[in-house]
Amino acid sequence: MATPLKIIMIASECVPYAKTGGLGDVVGALPKALKQMGHDVRIIIPKYASVDARKFGLKPFHSPMGVWMGGVEEWCSADEALTEEGVPVYFIEHQGFFGREGIYNNSRHEDYLDNSRRFAFLTRAALQLCIDRNIEADIVHVHDWPTAPAAAYLKTWFWNSNVLGQAASVLTIHNIGHQGKYGRDQYGYTGLGWEHFTADKFEDLGNINFLKGGIHFADMVTTVSPSYAEETRNTELGAGLSAYLRVKGDAYTGILNGVDYNEWNPETDPFIPARFSAANLEGKAICKAALQQHFGLEVNPNIPVFGVVSRFASQKGLDLLYPAIHTVLKEMAAQFVILGSGEKDLEYKFMQLPAQYPGKVGSFIGYNNELSHWIEAGSDFFLMPSRYEPCGLNQMYSLRYGALPIVHATGGLIDSVEQYDEYDGAGNGFLFWDAGPKSIHNTIGWAVSTYYDRKHHMAKMIQYAMGQRFSWERSAGEYLKVYEQALQRRRQLVR
Repeated sequence: MATPLKIIMIASECVPYAKTGGLGDVVGALPKALKQMGHDVRIIIPKYASVDARKFGLKPFHSPMGVWMGGVEEWCSADEALTEEGVPVYFIEHQGFFGREGIYNNSRHEDYLDNSRRFAFLTRAALQLCIDRNIEADIVHVHDWPTAPAAAYLKTWFWNSNVLGQAASVLTIHNIGHQGKYGRDQYGYTGLGWEHFTADKFEDLGNINFLKGGIHFADMVTTVSPSYAEETRNTELGAGLSAYLRVKGDAYTGILNGVDYNEWNPETDPFIPARFSAANLEGKAICKAALQQHFGLEVNPNIPVFGVVSRFASQKGLDLLYPAIHTVLKEMAAQFVILGSGEKDLEYKFMQLPAQYPGKVGSFIGYNNELSHWIEAGSDFFLMPSRYEPCGLNQMYSLRYGALPIVHATGGLIDSVEQYDEYDGAGNGFLFWDAGPKSIHNTIGWAVSTYYDRKHHMAKMIQYAMGQRFSWERSAGEYLKVYEQALQRRRQLVR
């Protein structure tokens, strides 16, 4: 093994302590894989009001701690806990910033107006904790806009620090649509200096852009799939930052996320009605019947079930799926099970479908972890009509559970789903290239046709899909290559 690295991971989310999406999954899983490879990894996140200190065994670690921001010194403290795998997690405690409901917004989904200050402070406090407690780092790995400024702090505040002065920075973009844009009047609090409020760094049409500044200062920038890296570099999916990503050259790359197969494994899953494997699919048939019964569908093993587990948001394409479901049900023998929440108009529409198509559609508005496992296990197909998808995880879960994905050919979806070949039954799913109701309808129709008319191809694809693995060990190996590149670039700058 190469020389072990000292890695500090700073983020706004981390499973199991705080999560709103895939960012939390990555920050929870990647350090575990890196530690298993022999590296010293530590995580720093906020101590939100929702973090159960007793459940997770938090203990006081450092108090008090002064953190200089722009013209003001904030006071806070830090607690410590260990993950089940022994990775240290430090929680920055500041009641004024983090002692409230939610992570980024309140229960009405309204973003907190001081988010720029909250996360600039988190980032500075995380680095200050390293200084105060002499926690050295080879790599400081930060995630999305909330902690992107760390790359700038390292090069402008801590460039000559004995603890962090040699550290290289890696910024991972999980969704470039969220950039941390705030008013110019908020910039002074960051303490980064007005010389860095320029069009190539933190300034964006007169306002702040945290992610843009992080891209400029980071030694390496990654995103969560190779195709999403290409899309954000060269298309409108770059959300205004494509030119700045192109400037990074080969310092910008995509690494597909892994899957935690300890949680998503039909052979050991504690949530599903029956367990199964590729060698014995009897349990999957039991799961399908249980899913049909639970959602009030006709319990019939010969009708294909299409599952959906998703946020109801424009990105996820559920507004495109909704009209397609109507046409499919008028023309084909199929069933749908939908689990999700989000935009209220979509919640209402999907809530009404079971009454419109009794015995053919079931829906649950909200989130239920156990039901999400049921849907993966009991569905024949899994729908992801996302307009764009940086990585996606559900399509990889689906493959493991033998629910063949039907996805828009974008981002991590096209990197993990292989198109069905009607000639020989190769592939593991169905892709469509035009994000629209007609394409979704036609691709579902293709899947329905395959289900009824080419059962030998279905069986072949299911066997292939269930045998695939998207491990975090593989992903961690790719991140280690990025870390080495970041260190090389940092050393060149120091010279």
